[in-house]
Amino acid sequence: MEKNLNRNLIRVQGAGAFIDRVRRRAGQLQKKFFGNFTRSQPMSGFLYWLLIGLSISLAIAACSPTPTKETTTAPKADVELNLVSFSVTKAAYDRIIPKFVEKWRQEHGQTVGFKQSYGASATQALLVVEGREEADVVHLSLAPDVMKIEEAGLINAGWQEEFPDESIVTRSVVAIVTRSGDPKGISTWNDLTKDGIQVITPNPFTSGGGRWNFLALWNAAKQSGADEAKTLDFLTRVYKNAPSLPRSARQATLDFFQQGRGDVLLTYENEVILKESKGQKLSYRVPDVNFSIDNPVAVVDKNADEHKTREVAEAFVRYLYSPEAREEFAKIGYRSVDPNVGPRYPAVSSLATVKDYGGWQKIRREFFDSGALVSRIFRSVSTAT
Repeated sequence: MEKNLNRNLIRVQGAGAFIDRVRRRAGQLQKKFFGNFTRSQPMSGFLYWLLIGLSISLAIAACSPTPTKETTTAPKADVELNLVSFSVTKAAYDRIIPKFVEKWRQEHGQTVGFKQSYGASATQALLVVEGREEADVVHLSLAPDVMKIEEAGLINAGWQEEFPDESIVTRSVVAIVTRSGDPKGISTWNDLTKDGIQVITPNPFTSGGGRWNFLALWNAAKQSGADEAKTLDFLTRVYKNAPSLPRSARQATLDFFQQGRGDVLLTYENEVILKESKGQKLSYRVPDVNFSIDNPVAVVDKNADEHKTREVAEAFVRYLYSPEAREEFAKIGYRSVDPNVGPRYPAVSSLATVKDYGGWQKIRREFFDSGALVSRIFRSVSTAT
């Protein structure tokens, strides 16, 4: 900077020299653009001062310091990690990623850049399988979405055992959100079947949140003592009240809050808590009969090896289990896998898990595969409408 100032001082030293330079430049501009003017045809005062002003501008520009590389070039990442996750985790990663980047830089002297993608869980898994998202790490809404990537040969078998808690890194439950003051009187699962009620819930074929909501509804009916026929009837009546099925949990939330659609929203509890933390008072309930929403994480082995990012990818996933990362997940409403970390959210008296229904392989086969229960319910709803 000092060298630039010295050069500028040399360029403009002496007011007389500067003015002479301006006059000469004005004369050059006159000859170039107005060569037909002669001493007998002097320039107008306006034109003269226009050329003087233009010359001053050019002279000042020539004296301006040249930007250096330090002021124009951002630091380049030494390694880039591609994170693909489901839509509602973004708020947590906005806080977690900078902390990991700084920790890694201090410990390894290496700058980590992040490419991030957020969307409906099933869609995100498909993008990874098809190679349209070359994820090094995936954090998805439910295990079957990770299993799809495993079945495509991108994740090694046994990924559930690679990290703590069977590779479950975040957890939540289903919340029932109503309009302010609950004008339709919706307080239980059964209230979702009332005539004239519009239910907003994501599509279980594209959204992990949609599948969790379906399982919570199925479990609620089963826990009430309903047999399979009555349970099917209950689910059918709920989905008849759904005017549309958004592709993701985030889109369902936007439809309900920003577009004003529906009377009730089924969503992750953490989404509700995050909104309330930002000052938005909501009318909602967390039913005592609920379902544990367990979200897994995995390194995409094939991509991490090809990108030579395995070391940092595994370190990043391990960091997600650290107290500081768990605290960040908990701050935005996730129920920590570690009961000693984060705020205490309302207890749920009856909390079903995937294991209670035979594990994901059985659940996929009975509920979500082509021709299974969800397809049959949707066909019934379509026929009825």
